[in-house]
Amino acid sequence: MTNRFRIATLILTLLAIVATGTAFFRWAEGWSWLDSYFFTVVTLSTVGYGSLVPATALGKIGTTVFIFVGLGVFAVSIQQFGMFAMRKREEHVEWIVGRLGPPRESANTDDDPGAPPPPAASPDA
Repeated sequence: MTNRFRIATLILTLLAIVATGTAFFRWAEGWSWLDSYFFTVVTLSTVGYGSLVPATALGKIGTTVFIFVGLGVFAVSIQQFGMFAMRKREEHVEWIVGRLGPPRESANTDDDPGAPPPPAASPDA
């Protein structure tokens, strides 16, 4: 699976969850579209300001289901975006090493455990 397809899938899944949550809270709680969207994003991000609270039984049950499903998808998305950034950094480092070449010697040869010990100084010197 290509990176672009994976990223597009994650973004579309997140958008679908936010849209579904917004529509659900608009219908179940009778909130405005803006309030429903705000509550959805605040719940998904685990911020939980507490300014909006579901009052109906359906809204409370829907919120718990939404938390379990939404947080799972949100966590996977964050993890996948982190992996994508890490892969990009690795590719960049590989490009730099390929361009500059491998290091010829360690910068700290005195601290290198694999290096032979330096010759001992003679007492005559």
